[in-house]
Amino acid sequence: MRIEPGKCLLMLAVFIRHSLQGMGTAMENLSQQEKIQLKKILLARDQTLREEIRREINLQNEYAEVASDVPDSGDLAFANLSIDIGNAAVVRDAHELRAISYALKRLEGESYGECISCGYDIPFKRLMAIPTAERCAPCQKNVESAHHQDGARGMST
Repeated sequence: MRIEPGKCLLMLAVFIRHSLQGMGTAMENLSQQEKIQLKKILLARDQTLREEIRREINLQNEYAEVASDVPDSGDLAFANLSIDIGNAAVVRDAHELRAISYALKRLEGESYGECISCGYDIPFKRLMAIPTAERCAPCQKNVESAHHQDGARGMST
């Protein structure tokens, strides 16, 4: 197996960073106040997404009514496009809701803040920026890099 130089350096950086951290569980490294703060952020985002989905579904129903009553082909095309865009937004929001639900379960189960790839702590600052983060930044970069390379290879073949 050949490891590319960039990945080797990234793996080394992850190892060094994690070697310098404490060896406790992720939840031990988050204070009670930090856990509460992160949970509030997750719950607020959950509520916002649910409201957005409800609003988008109501809009889709209105566009569907317009599409069924519209004699003009341009208006019909616009209504259909609006429905398609709305569907994409609902799917995106549903994915984020699942990520929030999973993060809340990890928070209750005490694995929240632990990287699912390397097992070390995800820094609090990263969790504040991306409360649904499942990986530390180096591991996430590695995953994205691998997916990007796989996609590029798939397109060229």
